[in-house]
Amino acid sequence: MTYDEFRRQLGKAGLTVKGFAELIKQTPNSITNYAAQGEVPPHLAIIAALMGDMAESGLDFRSTLERIEFEGSKPRGGSTKGRFGGSRQMGLQLTSN
Repeated sequence: MTYDEFRRQLGKAGLTVKGFAELIKQTPNSITNYAAQGEVPPHLAIIAALMGDMAESGLDFRSTLERIEFEGSKPRGGSTKGRFGGSRQMGLQLTSN
């Protein structure tokens, strides 16, 4: 699905990209980064299409999502909250022979 179609489906559901990201416990940047590629991964496309169709049919997708217990994705990389530049890597203890 193209990123533009993805956003159209979110619009049908009454969602912004930020609102969608919050519902699926992702950061908004992780979703908007797909704009540069022009396409979204199939799993996000399916979720957006189902939300759009459910909203058009008068079904409340939010209550369905609230019943599902899941943790959001953990940030990748060495970022540490509250520390610019993340956490440093542990130094290696090298010995010469």
